[in-house]
Amino acid sequence: MPSEETPEPVEVPYGELPADLLNAVIESFVLREGTDYGEKEFSLEDKVGRVIGQLKRGEARIVFDPESESVTIAVRQNRT
Repeated sequence: MPSEETPEPVEVPYGELPADLLNAVIESFVLREGTDYGEKEFSLEDKVGRVIGQLKRGEARIVFDPESESVTIAVRQNRT
């Protein structure tokens, strides 16, 4: 009897996405997260820029979940 395996999430290299799609993915993530940045307010453009920086530094990654057919951005955990 074959077992039904849950498909593993797939990391999507941010550099392989067209700029407009990358921007849409990041904007969606930023708007969904509702992150509190403290006392100072940041514009959507600033928040998108911060996430792009995290992606470039390898601190975050774009992940596609084939089961839910959704995309999110995951922050990498520090390994010490």
